Amino acid sequence: ERLMLSIFLEHDSPFLGVDFQLPIGTLSAIVGPSGSGKTSVLRAVAGLLSTEHSRVSFDKDIWADTGARYFRPAYQRPLGFVSQTFGLFPHLTAVENVEAALTHLRRRERNREAQNCLDIVGIGGLADRRPNELSGGQSQRVAMARALARKPRLLLLDEPFSALDHSTRKRLRVELKRLQDALAMTVLFVTHDLDEAAELSETLVLLRRGKVIQQGPTRELLRRPSTVEAARLMNFANLAKAEWVGFDASGITLRWGDVLLTAAEGPKSQPDDTIHWTIRTSDVFLVKDNHP
Repeated sequence: ERLMLSIFLEHDSPFLGVDFQLPIGTLSAIVGPSGSGKTSVLRAVAGLLSTEHSRVSFDKDIWADTGARYFRPAYQRPLGFVSQTFGLFPHLTAVENVEAALTHLRRRERNREAQNCLDIVGIGGLADRRPNELSGGQSQRVAMARALARKPRLLLLDEPFSALDHSTRKRLRVELKRLQDALAMTVLFVTHDLDEAAELSETLVLLRRGKVIQQGPTRELLRRPSTVEAARLMNFANLAKAEWVGFDASGITLRWGDVLLTAAEGPKSQPDDTIHWTIRTSDVFLVKDNHP
């Protein structure tokens, strides 16, 4: 039985109507176009946005339940949050920025622990630099170190790499994966970059206009979108319509123009409508005539 982070939210403005579960101890991604409500979901999980109806729980630990009139404020939730802008204090050095999250420790321990967190994210040598002396990638790592300092059970990342250049982005993705593996942490990040989600996440939630279009194991979603809308969100270029012909042990048969196609998955009885089908560009093989 996998432990789950359960998220149920309903809200009018911004509009949200989501209900899904994510496995604890893994990386999950919420993907959707801008304005789809990704950040609002993250903020609600963090306790920074209180929605009209909500139930958020981490395994058996309940963080919000409007039915029971219970709401745990953000600072009491065991999570780290990294916003798009990183939110570093400009007048503090990197190590002091991380120390700001460690006020529950004694001063000397605070410094040692903060330095340790900077080491974990790979910028231990930049402890004395201020944010204006750091690159985007370095600032991102300081923000990450600060979020990790409280040893959170959940790490929330809002478009963590969007402001960075391509090579830094690639490097930090690898870093995040390594970090998550090493700390066996639960990470939920939002992105509009499908490649990023495909590379990092084990579970994928497709969000559009505040609603979940499809969710499940990332690999499954990338193979089998359940609707036309999901296929479009996942950049399937080949979307076509066909007629349902029949169903047998090998799958369903479709008529597409003059061509008969067999698909392993599909409706077993004739639907009222034409059927949409899709195939990933990378799954198309062109074969010469009379070649096996």
